[in-house]
Amino acid sequence: MKKFTSVTDIDNVEDWVRKALEIKKNPLVNNKIGANKTIGLLFFNPSLRTRMSTQKAAQNLGMNVMVMNLNTDGWKIELEDGTVMNQGSQEHIKEAAAVISQYCDVIGLRTFPSLKDREKDYADDVLNKFLSNISVPLISLESAILHPLQSFADVITITENKILKRPKVVLTWAPHPKALPQAVANSFLEWMRKTEVEVVIANPLGFNLAAEYTRNCKVYHKQEEAFENADFIYAKNWSSYDDYGAIGKNLDHWMVDEAKMSLTNNAKFMHCLPVRRNVVVSDAVLDSKASLVIEQANNRTYAVQMVLQKMLKNGQ
Repeated sequence: MKKFTSVTDIDNVEDWVRKALEIKKNPLVNNKIGANKTIGLLFFNPSLRTRMSTQKAAQNLGMNVMVMNLNTDGWKIELEDGTVMNQGSQEHIKEAAAVISQYCDVIGLRTFPSLKDREKDYADDVLNKFLSNISVPLISLESAILHPLQSFADVITITENKILKRPKVVLTWAPHPKALPQAVANSFLEWMRKTEVEVVIANPLGFNLAAEYTRNCKVYHKQEEAFENADFIYAKNWSSYDDYGAIGKNLDHWMVDEAKMSLTNNAKFMHCLPVRRNVVVSDAVLDSKASLVIEQANNRTYAVQMVLQKMLKNGQ
């Protein structure tokens, strides 16, 4: 397996979830397959769960781990070909990627969108430039438009907690004071389409996601309507796709609270974290027995460990 950047890179979601749950039962069963192998984790933006879960998973497999925050620890990397590098960037992606490939057997890369240039962000420029210039497998630790490891963990969590064979899952927009990418939401919908669920979307007018990710999904602009008889509520903010990067105003009433959760079928609450309390979701919901956010975070380890095992075993 040469790359893990979206759900399209795996053959069967149900099979992967089953194997990840087997790993969860005994995380150290394959603690020798990564012996004398090194994973390099490269971050262009902050991380807690992604960074620590990937380190733990790699260590569970016996791998060495190197971590670098490229924005603060490294030279500024130039991505464009033919550039006269007499300004801010000191190192070209061609040399940087080639050198890192010599040091590492697997690369994990986390990037972030500008939220200013939609065309460039949705080309996933940084991720694809790395893919074009490395010679070892790459795991996306989140890109400008997708977060596959988070979504894999989300599917694992839903599988563990669902009561109905085909539960109703609501992806709901929630308020946030800063502009956030659409990556988690886009990726979640990609994975849900490969899973036996009924997925619907709730978002204010002006916050529809890109059509390629919402196709065949019912979109509600009244949050309460979407919540009716739901089995899982997944809250996540994203900035506008159409008015690219805009955060919207006077939308605080979209926060998930107990009154809205009471409309559901005793739904479980999910969020990828970090979460702004009493902005995205009320304390009462987040601290309730319905909240799965800590379990979701735990499942991040087994999601990435499954991916690493596939890469170390050449897809077996």
